[in-house]
Amino acid sequence: MGRRAGIAVAIILALFVGRALVSRGIHPVSAARTLAPAQVAPESGVTPTPSEGTAQPAVVNNTAPASAATAANPATETETATGAPGVTARLAEQVDGISDVDPHKAFGSKSAPVVVEIFSDYQCPACKNLFETTNRQLMDNYVSAGKVYLIHRDFPLPMHAYSRVAARYARAAAEVGKIETVEKALFDNQEKWEQTGDLDGTVAAVLSAAEMNKVRALVKGGTLEPLIDKDYQLGQMYRVNQTPTTVFHSKGQTYPYSGGMSWDTLRQFLDQLLSQK
Repeated sequence: MGRRAGIAVAIILALFVGRALVSRGIHPVSAARTLAPAQVAPESGVTPTPSEGTAQPAVVNNTAPASAATAANPATETETATGAPGVTARLAEQVDGISDVDPHKAFGSKSAPVVVEIFSDYQCPACKNLFETTNRQLMDNYVSAGKVYLIHRDFPLPMHAYSRVAARYARAAAEVGKIETVEKALFDNQEKWEQTGDLDGTVAAVLSAAEMNKVRALVKGGTLEPLIDKDYQLGQMYRVNQTPTTVFHSKGQTYPYSGGMSWDTLRQFLDQLLSQK
């Protein structure tokens, strides 16, 4: 990339970060000087409010705290994670310094230059909109091309009666290799099952009988709860207080973005991250 193009990208990113930090009363230059590739205290995270068509990511450090005991209290909108023990050993996997990555709910190449975590609730209308209008294009244009490693995080909110149950079914489907099929079914039929609570029927409609038997056994077995809780705890560490929340990781820095995001906004921001040297 040419010198002028590199300067232009740097200016754009500085403007995005600066706007988010200044809106919270934090001077962007002072904040930048404190950045280091080390663990970040929860209070250092800034969750900006995005404006229409404009990405406003805030910069924090790239590594989440190792223990949920250090997490700040979330907004009243969120529930308290149970911290249930017994998370399976496969969750010890790390990708680009990001801990607790479940390979069953992650997509793309682990060596991708940008890692994206999406904290989502299957009963959240804004999450459905993000999934149906943006995520498919993200998968087709960036994840499949090896540019982005996408991680789904469960963040069921307490005001949604069936969101945790839906997360269990999606987790179980991930274990049998059917996460994409079941996620699509859950979001496509969100208005139906949130009225009836029939998650089992919604999922059974898109799986074979053998696959559904495995899913039901996993849902009833209780082993999925610690995995959901672990994601929830990670969200608390990022100070997630609404869904969806998207967290971008690139070159040792983290950019959280709260709320829905148009495809144009996401594409422009990813291209800016990918163009950095």
